[in-house]
Amino acid sequence: MIDGVTHLRWSFGTPRVLILGHHDTVWPVGTLTRIPWSLVDGIARGPGVFDMKAGLVQTFHALTALPSLDGVCVLVTGDEEVGSPSSRTLIEETARECAAAFVLEAGADGGALKVARKGISIYELMVHGRASHAGLDPEKGANAGIELAHQILAIAGIADRVNGDLPGRPTSEASLVAGAQETRARETGTREAGAQETRARETGAREAGIREAGTREAGTQETGTSPGSLGTTTVTPTALLGGTTVNTVPALARVSVDVRVPTLAAQERVDELMRALAPRLAGTRLEVSGGPNRPPLEEASSAALFTVAQRIAADLGLAPLTGVGVGGASDGNYTAGVGCPTLDGLGAVGGGAHADSEHVVVSEMPGRTTLLTGLVQAVLR
Repeated sequence: MIDGVTHLRWSFGTPRVLILGHHDTVWPVGTLTRIPWSLVDGIARGPGVFDMKAGLVQTFHALTALPSLDGVCVLVTGDEEVGSPSSRTLIEETARECAAAFVLEAGADGGALKVARKGISIYELMVHGRASHAGLDPEKGANAGIELAHQILAIAGIADRVNGDLPGRPTSEASLVAGAQETRARETGTREAGAQETRARETGAREAGIREAGTREAGTQETGTSPGSLGTTTVTPTALLGGTTVNTVPALARVSVDVRVPTLAAQERVDELMRALAPRLAGTRLEVSGGPNRPPLEEASSAALFTVAQRIAADLGLAPLTGVGVGGASDGNYTAGVGCPTLDGLGAVGGGAHADSEHVVVSEMPGRTTLLTGLVQAVLR
């Protein structure tokens, strides 16, 4: 237990493979009364069933199929849904010891694995001004609200600056379309190369060491995603607050800012620009707090493992695996951030995360479970 939050860890021998999940959900106590557990026509429903109780079920069934647990570490945290404040250090310390991390978060649409995730930064900009009577002495005030309006426009423009600064990021719809067409062509060529080439790449990755392969590989051909698969950096002003009464020039105003980035370089550039914001109005002062929250899970971190997963799925007779980049983050961002090759989205197939429609396709669970068993064995072999 850390800071009052329960985290569960089972470690067998010297850890080489980390299987990562979380037991907390977004649902308040009592939700089962309104949305009870059900299993009808092969569809399981209930709060947390997709995110990510089914993934935990798959994890423990996969472990029973292993000939030995030596080298396996299972970590199930209790605060992922609120940003992992008490478990981050535990996750990172464990991941540093391991050659691979498998994250049992639910799969993307159609069961696609999550081969990349955007990083997250969270900021608050506080504007300090000077209060005065809006009718009698407006000129004696320094309007924090007007200054905030200037800053919101400046913040909204940061994304364009970052996307233009960094090479290889699509900056227009035409670029995105062109990138998608190029990706489809590469995917077709990769499939036509056949399973023999895939097995050869996997063998090479194992011999060189999966950790090194995950950082060396460019990841585009292996994962079926393009450098633009995560899209571009977004910087979004969200919650606003300012002023006290209608007849007072506001002395304080603030805005929260949500940032999503595809690369660590973009995250660092956004941080630089946020901290370089300067006031426009005389008598005002800016205070920037916050910063990077989760590093991105970049495609290079998952490339070698995804190649292994594709081969195992083919050998098991499962549907061909696809990989996608997603804007949401997970604890896999932390494992990738410390250099541990990471493959995410190995959990349930279904949908409706965080919604009343949350559900899991039960018939898909055995195949996903067997895939996880095969992946663990491939790393430990």
